[in-house]
Amino acid sequence: MTTRLLICEDQELVRTGYVTVFDAQPDMAVVGEAADGPSSVEAAARLAPDVVVMDIHLPGMDGIECTRRIAGRAGAPKVLIVTTFNTDEYVYEALRAGASGFLLKDAPLVELVKGVRTVTRGESLLSPTVTRTLIGRFADRIRPVAVVPEGDPLEMLAPREREVLRLIARGLSNTEIAEELTLGFETVKTYVSRILTKLDLRDRVQAVVFAYRTGFVSAED
Repeated sequence: MTTRLLICEDQELVRTGYVTVFDAQPDMAVVGEAADGPSSVEAAARLAPDVVVMDIHLPGMDGIECTRRIAGRAGAPKVLIVTTFNTDEYVYEALRAGASGFLLKDAPLVELVKGVRTVTRGESLLSPTVTRTLIGRFADRIRPVAVVPEGDPLEMLAPREREVLRLIARGLSNTEIAEELTLGFETVKTYVSRILTKLDLRDRVQAVVFAYRTGFVSAED
């Protein structure tokens, strides 16, 4: 199956590089390009790509608002944010807007290709290093809710599912969770799927935010 990609990047040289790399992959095809925010939203609706590679800094409308508008539609594509983390102050908001993950803009192109395949599988791209940096940087914005609502959804999780959620919040991949808990990879995938279903979450990104927002884990864990 070929993954259809929309590239949203205002720098022509970077955009052309992405197109060249993705089109060279046997399982990917670039179906469109956009150089500004409004064009990105329009192209996503018109072309129905599987994955949108989104620069967070776009003229006319930033990547956060683009992501919110794209990810909020029925049958929405996955949005992979590509950003310069040290200068972007709104990565956390982009994830909350519906992005399936993000990569640093200076990451090797092979990592970008791998990232697209990751979100295409329905997983979220949050490496342990980036997750720890994200949580540390935005810890003040991820305060636990003051009052846990009646019928706390965490009570629905079995003890092992809670363990898995804690490791997801630390940024571990399924493979790393399997090694940490001495479980099979498919077993971990099943646990992750159950957690997302029970908590009514879309993906691992939302699971990380949920874990910190509810106080299940903290930035010091």
